[in-house]
Amino acid sequence: MKSRTAKSIIINLIITLVIGAVYFYFKLPAINLHNQSFYSFFFLLALIYCVLSAVSVGLHKVTSGGELWRGLKAHCIVPVIICAFFVLILIGGSIIGLPIFRANSYANLLELSDGDFVEDVDEISYNQIPMLDEDSAKRLGNRKLGELSEYVSQFEVAEDYTQINYKGRPVRVTPLVYGDIIKWATNRSEGLPAYLVIDMVTQNVEVVRLDAQGVGIKYTTAEHFGRNLARHIRFQFPTFMFDDANFEIDEEGVPYWVSPRIIKRIGLFSGTDIKGAVLTNALTGESTYYEDVPEWVDRVYTADIIIQQYDFHGKYQSGWLNSIFGQKNVTQTTAGYNYIVNGDDVYMYTGITSVMSDESNIGFILTNQRTKETKFYPVAGAEEYSARASAEGVVQQYEYRSTFPLLLNISGQPTYFMALKDDAQLVKMYAMVNVQQYQIVATGTTVAECEANYIRLLGNADLVEEQLPTTSTVSGRVGELRSAVIDGNTHIYIRLEGQSVYYVVSVADAPIAAILNLGDAITLSAAEGEGELISAWDVKIK
Repeated sequence: MKSRTAKSIIINLIITLVIGAVYFYFKLPAINLHNQSFYSFFFLLALIYCVLSAVSVGLHKVTSGGELWRGLKAHCIVPVIICAFFVLILIGGSIIGLPIFRANSYANLLELSDGDFVEDVDEISYNQIPMLDEDSAKRLGNRKLGELSEYVSQFEVAEDYTQINYKGRPVRVTPLVYGDIIKWATNRSEGLPAYLVIDMVTQNVEVVRLDAQGVGIKYTTAEHFGRNLARHIRFQFPTFMFDDANFEIDEEGVPYWVSPRIIKRIGLFSGTDIKGAVLTNALTGESTYYEDVPEWVDRVYTADIIIQQYDFHGKYQSGWLNSIFGQKNVTQTTAGYNYIVNGDDVYMYTGITSVMSDESNIGFILTNQRTKETKFYPVAGAEEYSARASAEGVVQQYEYRSTFPLLLNISGQPTYFMALKDDAQLVKMYAMVNVQQYQIVATGTTVAECEANYIRLLGNADLVEEQLPTTSTVSGRVGELRSAVIDGNTHIYIRLEGQSVYYVVSVADAPIAAILNLGDAITLSAAEGEGELISAWDVKIK
């Protein structure tokens, strides 16, 4: 009888382990006591084993008359004890992480220092402003893929457009994904053939063709089975908890997946934070864990974690009781956020307001998304949605809707910059709103015009000495003409004879540009700047 019991235990264990292996392969829970999914995984295995034991003991009772309860006790005593122990861990780990006991720990998850906006944030001019929001980037990416006949029937553009700083330029990058399961089956041996790089300033979309180099992206979130990114790194790092992976490229253009490692700093399950990241080469699948990630990586700390940690700081900095009663100095982040490039890093910013949720900010924070270094800027002014309403109000006759503001340093002034779109989501104008005095609103059909109008308003308000962007009058004969439609606006690219630069003119600003011919003698006003593309306006035919 004992040998029969031992045999049934072994069989039940084998079946349980097989079912558990299948579950683990698809659900991928981290084997970590800080991960609540791990407990669910073990409870499921224990339940399966006990059900199998009940079946085998019941069959044994029918054939030999053994007692059901005694058989179940012999089979299930160990998993039941372990489950009871895990329940105690779950309850205890949750209790010791409650804010009522650990308010100070929650408040210190995010370390803040005061910053000086003018000193810390580089001043920016019109030809450096990232004009693309994520929605516009997606449209450009999909449009570009539609031009590539060899790709469009098999692949689509991934939905996630990661904003990074690439070779000193703010860009968004995204890989292709397989069109469907059939197209995955027929293309997986070569992998994904390309990724897109979208310049947020020039709006140029570059298709980086990996298939031309004889390689492809084989490890991705769009893969299945062993080459699926989450499964690939789970089997390499079975105890790590991960945040969502980001697609990035290094300075040589090699595609990587950056998978931030999640840890819990308060109790067993609270105080979510990041400790380094696993970098996976998307071409080869080689993965390496870094506590201090390389400097070319731009996004390790997600906006959600940063916002959650600041909200804990603002809520509990004066203790748990104060967060409930009195709420003195209790602050919180505003409803939205955006990103700016400063130096070689990408920063997330969001406004800070009082817990009373009024329509003004007491300041804002900038957080380095690679290091989590966070500075608070005590600049009182309009919160982002009020600024959007101000910009929309200036052009209310057109019923344009603004994008979420981008925070810039214009002439030493914290400034909200936003695009104004029509109902078709096409960019029609641009707006700048002063953070501290949000009645100062400037608009323009080009960024250069918008900046010039804004600086003029700042000068009128005695906030700065009026120093308009340097412009010059250029004359010559038209040597080359090109055109492009960007977000519904036609732009003419004019190269004058004997010059190598192109002057970019919006037809909305200068309708006469649409009827220029080669050889026409013209004059135009152009902004001073370097590069192959220079913003221009006020075109005249001699």
